[in-house]
Amino acid sequence: MSVLATDVGDFAAEMASDAFRRDPYPVYARMRAGSPVHRAPNGLWYVTRHADVEQALGDLRLSNDRERMTSALVARDGRMKDLSRLTARLGRVMSNTDPPDHARLRGLVNKAFTARRAERLRGRIQQVVDRLVDGVQDAEGPVDVLAAVASPLPHTVVCELFGVPEPDREQVKEWFRGLGRIHEDIDRAEQVVDAFEAYLTDLVAQRRAAPGDDLISALVTAQARGDRLTDHELLSTCFLLITAGDETTTHLIGNGLLALLRHPDQLALLRARPELIRTAADEFVRYDSPTQTILRVAAEDVPLGGRTVPAGDLVHLVLASAGRDPDRHEHPDRLDLTRPAAHRHLGFGHGPHYCLGAPLARLETELAVSTLVRRLPGLRLAVAPEDLTWRPNPLQRRLTALPVHCADDERK
Repeated sequence: MSVLATDVGDFAAEMASDAFRRDPYPVYARMRAGSPVHRAPNGLWYVTRHADVEQALGDLRLSNDRERMTSALVARDGRMKDLSRLTARLGRVMSNTDPPDHARLRGLVNKAFTARRAERLRGRIQQVVDRLVDGVQDAEGPVDVLAAVASPLPHTVVCELFGVPEPDREQVKEWFRGLGRIHEDIDRAEQVVDAFEAYLTDLVAQRRAAPGDDLISALVTAQARGDRLTDHELLSTCFLLITAGDETTTHLIGNGLLALLRHPDQLALLRARPELIRTAADEFVRYDSPTQTILRVAAEDVPLGGRTVPAGDLVHLVLASAGRDPDRHEHPDRLDLTRPAAHRHLGFGHGPHYCLGAPLARLETELAVSTLVRRLPGLRLAVAPEDLTWRPNPLQRRLTALPVHCADDERK
């Protein structure tokens, strides 16, 4: 067996290594070259080429259905039963259903959550960003820009989008933190779901009595018009939409800013040509996506990349590897803010499950990064890149902190 084949065979184990956590992309390159549709020794499949990932994302035989996915996970690991209990509580939403339910739920949400609604928030998002940057602009020591800017921004925006009253937002953030530790303490996560569900039930009742210009009101109005949305589906959809974009957008901002700070030529280019920020968010997603991999389960035998994935097997579609595929992107390991058609990546998905919140994530990233770059000319990393730490979940690529200096060199 060649060295390449051995490395490919150990891919699943390698994902748990510190080296992979620091930089997964050399491993993805070996996967694409040696076994692009690969069944690892642990029985999981990994799909790493752009063309195959794109095909798989559009193939409805690779299912996202909650019951089918739960059965496959529990069959692999009995400890997943506790997690399946929690996912059952969360209900059926568009992210864990297949057609026709998915089309029905997504269609209703599409009426409320539109790109136009997101764009209307541009002025307000800019105000929030400016306030957050005000708080770090004159800092004399290192600042964790994740905690100071990248995390509070999407949380504030999603709360305003859904009409969450300001006094309640810190409690909502605390619930998010509890859900973020879902694998560590299922019982605690279930308590969080109970509390958040009770809160949302009350908020929905308030919007039924007095609708406003927020997403919960729009969903309540859609339900009142007779659209097929049950009360439980309404609550579950609100839960999904409120929680989904918070952490992901935080780390899209963080990963994008880190990429710029590690590529001073691109940082200088952005300062010289600030209009490039309009497409920069897509290049950040392609280059270093916070969502590395998404999971599907084969509902039947599925031919893919010259292999056949048997029914019932779990398949990792490695979005981050697809973003670095040289068959799709020229010089894929370069950050290039002028890259033609930068938006043609798979980091927001593809097909029926394409990310509904992509326009809002792009907008928040655009405004956060452009404002930091414009207002902080001395912006630079406060630690060596190799000293940054990444969260241990190999399916995501998320820093624990991003310490930077904000002041000019002469003010250090």
